[in-house]
Amino acid sequence: MSGFGRVHRFYRNYHKSGPGHVFRVQVEQTDLWVRADTDLSRQTHDLVLTYRRQILQYGRTVPAFLTSLVPLPEDRMAPEIVQRMYQAGLQAQVGPMAAVAGAIAQAVAEGLLPWTASVIVENGGDCYAVAKEDLVVAVYPGENSPFRNRLALKLAAEDLPMAVCTSSGTLGHSLSFGRAEAATVLAKDAALADACATALGNRIQHPDDLERALAWIQSVPGVLGALAVVQDRLAVWGHIVLTAP
Repeated sequence: MSGFGRVHRFYRNYHKSGPGHVFRVQVEQTDLWVRADTDLSRQTHDLVLTYRRQILQYGRTVPAFLTSLVPLPEDRMAPEIVQRMYQAGLQAQVGPMAAVAGAIAQAVAEGLLPWTASVIVENGGDCYAVAKEDLVVAVYPGENSPFRNRLALKLAAEDLPMAVCTSSGTLGHSLSFGRAEAATVLAKDAALADACATALGNRIQHPDDLERALAWIQSVPGVLGALAVVQDRLAVWGHIVLTAP
């Protein structure tokens, strides 16, 4: 849950150059880093405006959608991006706005596909990637973590598209009730990955919580893998391939 808040995206400085064109698009609090085959900043800007407008206009008619910290009943008349957020919140047992960053990342990436074969959209640490080559996504658990600059996930080309979303109880401005330095979730649906990363992080206060939290994430349909860091402990489950950043 980080798509409507401002924060210094320092981790973008560590991006390693690769194929494609990299650009940034910011509209109000939504700040996207995008890699595509060509400069699609204008199209990206238009898509961000569209999806922000849909979410905020819907929130004005259903205020609880923007504020609830618990799941809300689905609304089949809502815009598709709002429906994705409702569904993700229900599956993760969190409020729908816990899925906003991931939902926007995926919606924008899919909206750009008429102009590009490959695209990566990162929105506040939540990524959605469509690519024909293997990718490496770094996980930053914080300056004081023993895992700092040592954690990354390898995404095989045959497994893409894929969402990688991270929540933290100690870093950034994401709302978390836990103390995990990083709670990362992989899924095909970015709204689900984002909501589940929040829910996973919420379940971790101490290293002893890792086993129970990872057992819970395995029960959520659609989640393909998860990683969690708290203090000096790391736990991994599912379709996670660790590599050097």
